[in-house]
Amino acid sequence: MSYENAEGYKIREQAATHFLTFSVVGWIDIFSRQRYRDILIESFKYCQQNKGLQIGAYVIMSNHIHTIFTATHNNLSDIVRDFKTYTSKAITQSVLTENESRREWLSYMFEFYAKRTNANVLFKVWTSNNHPEEIHSKEFLLSKLNYIHFNPVRAGWVTEPEHYIYSSASNYIQNKGLIEIDFLLRLNEDCHRH
Repeated sequence: MSYENAEGYKIREQAATHFLTFSVVGWIDIFSRQRYRDILIESFKYCQQNKGLQIGAYVIMSNHIHTIFTATHNNLSDIVRDFKTYTSKAITQSVLTENESRREWLSYMFEFYAKRTNANVLFKVWTSNNHPEEIHSKEFLLSKLNYIHFNPVRAGWVTEPEHYIYSSASNYIQNKGLIEIDFLLRLNEDCHRH
């Protein structure tokens, strides 16, 4: 079984390690709020503990996330689907019920994007395309790790990757982070440059 999205990218090998990008519809900066970032972190932990997800790297930006995922139960497409479904519902619920100055606009936008799909949902948070790329070499892995970890530096949020806490850069550089990760390589100062 393979998972196909709008642009034809597929997860062909369900047990293979993949670089994935999850983007918010309309590039809405939902993750500028900590509570929505924390929903993702909690879902990461749940998938690790209950679904066999290995997280090799991640970064949560304001309107998208990059990850390197591996599924130990040969079910990466299922994990991706469940992660997106759960976080979409949790984010929408939080927008509608908790203190949110942008509630009216956010709920309108998520409803607007839901109406443009065939899916039977009231709200749509994530785009359909995850752009999965299978990690096929150490060089490709290093380029993706650096790409992920230097996103907050390129955005001008921090001067060093490990200073951004919603990322696995601190796991690799300082051996600590918000979640446990499954190290893909042991990095030293020489290889962790953009």
